[in-house]
Order: sequence, then C-alpha cells, then structure tokens
Amino acid sequence: MEYTCVDAFTGAGGLLLGLQKAGFKTILAFDNDPRCAETQRLNPSYFHHETVRSDVDDMLNGGLLARIGMKRRELFLLAGGPPCQGFSLQRIGKDQDKRNNLVFKFISLVEEVLPKYFLMENVPGIEGRRGRAILAEALSEVARVGYSVHRKRLDAQDYGVPQRRKRVFVVGEERNHDDFSQFEFPKPTTPTGMRNTVRKAIGGLPAPPENGTDHPEIRHHRRDLLSETNKRRLRVLKEGQGRDYLPQELLTKSHHISSSKMGHRYVYGRMVWNDVAPTITARFDSFTRGRFGHPDQLRTISLREGALLQSFPMDFTFAGNKVEIARQIGNAVPPLLAEAIGRAIIRSYQAASERIVS
Repeated sequence: MEYTCVDAFTGAGGLLLGLQKAGFKTILAFDNDPRCAETQRLNPSYFHHETVRSDVDDMLNGGLLARIGMKRRELFLLAGGPPCQGFSLQRIGKDQDKRNNLVFKFISLVEEVLPKYFLMENVPGIEGRRGRAILAEALSEVARVGYSVHRKRLDAQDYGVPQRRKRVFVVGEERNHDDFSQFEFPKPTTPTGMRNTVRKAIGGLPAPPENGTDHPEIRHHRRDLLSETNKRRLRVLKEGQGRDYLPQELLTKSHHISSSKMGHRYVYGRMVWNDVAPTITARFDSFTRGRFGHPDQLRTISLREGALLQSFPMDFTFAGNKVEIARQIGNAVPPLLAEAIGRAIIRSYQAASERIVS
C-alpha cells in the first residue's frame, strides 16, 4: 500500500516533514504564499514532490484531481491547516472573518477528492466562540458524506517538541460498511517529567554575530539588532521573567496597567533553559511580542533557534526576509507532532485492513 498525501495550505512544510517520516509519500503541496513554495523547493534533500503556488479555489471543481492524475477515492490522505487568524482568541474585531471560509473550502476539497483519510489542523480558537459553529457545520458535512470524524486538542510538548503548543487536530477516516472506527490519536511520548527542553534544543548553539549577520556556519542564526531601551530591559530580566519584573521606567505607557487586568504578562520575557519554550508564534522574532528573549544572552532567539524549537532539522533552509521566515516557522505544524499523528493514521489503516481480512 502506498500512503499518498496531498498537503493544502502547506506553508514551510512542517506537517509534511513529519508525515513523510511516518511513511507517507507526498505527491503535491500547494500554498498561495510564494515564499512557502520557494522554501520547499530550497530543501531537495527533504522534499521530492511538486510544490505550487496556488489558491484552494484553483484546486476545487476537479482542479486537484486533474493535477495529481487521480480519481475520487484513490488518494490516501488529504491534509491541511486552513489559515487560523480568523479564529484566534487574541484577534480583535468582528466575529465574521473571510478567512474562516477556508475551513469550508478545505472540507469541499475533501468531498470532491474523497481520500481514505483527511487531516485538518487549527488553533484552539476554532473550538471557541468564534469558530464553534463553523467547525460543527464542517464536521457534520464530512460525516454526511461517509467519514468517521475524530477531534482532539494536542500539545506539542507531549510529543518531543521543546515547546508548549496546543492545536486542534481533526482526522476523518473513510467509514467502512459496518461503521467500525479504528483511528486513535497517539499517546504522549514525552509526558510531564520527560519533556524536551530549551537547553536540549538550542543550548549547544554558539552565540550569533553581534552585527546581525548570519553565523558563518549556521544559516538563519542571527540576532535581531535591539534598541538600547530593549537591551536595558533584557539586562534586568532573569530567565522566565517578563514585563511584571521590569522597573516602572522601563515599561511602555500601555504596560503601566497591571498584567492581571490587561494580560500580556510575558511580553519582554526570557525563556527558561530547563523548561519547554512558549508557543513559537509568527512574530517570535521580537521579544516585545512574548517570552522570546534568550535565556541568558542579551538578545532574542534567532530564526534558527525558533525553527529548532519547532523541531525543524538544523539544515532546513527558509526563503524570504526575517519577517517572512519567522511567519513560516511560527505558522508551521511541528514535524515531530505531525510524525506522531501520521503514524497513528497508518496504524489505523493497517488495523482496519487486518480486521477485514480476518
């Protein structure tokens, strides 16, 4: 059996790195961000499939099946993480967000292709006020066309990723004739007490050059050039500390209000060596956005360190400028977590096949 896979909204390819290690063969990946497609093409040692710049609309109405030369029900896995900003708990604004429609478009693609399995990833906010009704309607639709649907919130730190990162995963498996379901989400491989840590992930890296250029031997390992005020903030803070530990004169005007009232407790914060990192976001390149300061050096973590905390390989190359690379890294599914889910899908299929034979 060949475990073929197509990845929609593929990003930098974190999900694919894990799925491929689990045993999947990628036949196509697409994203409307040209930098993401370029990133995958820059990594021929990891990716051998075609990656195209394409909107999901171009893949509907038979576009994807024509592109991969398959008929309905022939693809094994259709995976994707529709952009999640519309569901973010931190987003301010109206509940209606056109990006939410991408979930329905992904589901429409599932209905057209009818793969044996589908996998969808999103932020926890999809189960909250903004996303609850959308998710319920989408899952009801795929159940109607013949899928057993499984949903669970997983934390990347439970699967070897040195990072606290909760995401919602939905797995659909083609319902068999007796409606018997085999899929089970993977059990944690690194439960509490066995976590991978910041030190294990990035503690062995040398300090990047002071002038903001890449380390001569480590691509993407460069420091952000901080203002003198931000350097003063970092000098005051010990590992694990954030804005609550800054003296009054180093607080911005907006932070004069207690974090217990306005939140954002960990902006201007440092990571902790012997703990997992906080969630690596699309703006982890700025310690004004979270606890992204290096545990003891006078700098924020580098792009390479962020990628390692997401469990990308050391030699993985990203395309784009600093902001574009940080966004790709922060939006990715950690490969180690993706691998655990991929293995669980294959186990499910194998168990179902054995049951049919017996």
